[in-house]
Amino acid sequence: MLLQGKKLLVTGVLLDTSIAFHVARLAQEQGAEVVLTSFGRQMKLTAAMAKRLPVTPAVVELDVTNDDDLAALADRVREHVPHLDGVVHSIGFAPQGAFTFMEAQWADVATAVQISAYSLASLTKAAMPLMGRGGSVVGLTFDARVAWPVYDWMGVAKAAFESTNRYLARDLGPLGMRCNLVAAGPIRTTAAKSIPGFERFEEAWAGRAPLGWDVDDPQPAAQACVALLSDWFPATTGEMVHVDGGYHAVGA
Repeated sequence: MLLQGKKLLVTGVLLDTSIAFHVARLAQEQGAEVVLTSFGRQMKLTAAMAKRLPVTPAVVELDVTNDDDLAALADRVREHVPHLDGVVHSIGFAPQGAFTFMEAQWADVATAVQISAYSLASLTKAAMPLMGRGGSVVGLTFDARVAWPVYDWMGVAKAAFESTNRYLARDLGPLGMRCNLVAAGPIRTTAAKSIPGFERFEEAWAGRAPLGWDVDDPQPAAQACVALLSDWFPATTGEMVHVDGGYHAVGA
């Protein structure tokens, strides 16, 4: 099994449509012990989803905008596992105002950047006391190398997220830690439903992805995350692996 004996922290499990839910499921099936994070009113949702996994994992509180939560993360996780071999970042949010590019206010943009980009660094830093050499950090993104319709400041936040991954790879590589991203095609997740006009992505992928694309199937992206969490990519860091049916590789 790819992850036999590994201890993983997985964020972002809200519903069984979440990519993170399927990462946690596959990781358990591949031999990992998983701890989930959640916070506030979402804790009940995450706890309910935890019971649908092959083994019900512990859920610890973590609001990535709360410095106290970040400072306490290592101790909270240590109550359930002695160390971590990997962390999955599946966190993203932008207020509705951030989806109107020329009219967005800084307060909305700042929220999007803090939660959707800066949190990759803050989460990784908070988890580092539990991670030894060879640890893997994997984040989920929506390829931000180009400007997308309707994505607006969330796209800018994702570009910052992808840059943050490269800088983490630079700084943590000497410690033996790998930092990589999976750029998934559009999936009908909770986050996707909050994006006005999301159906435009669905229509584009249906016509252009060489391998085809199923917006209701998070499994391929989850499998890529599990592979990057494993020991099968020991010399890969700072990378963005596309799991999008090949859409990124073709023109109009």
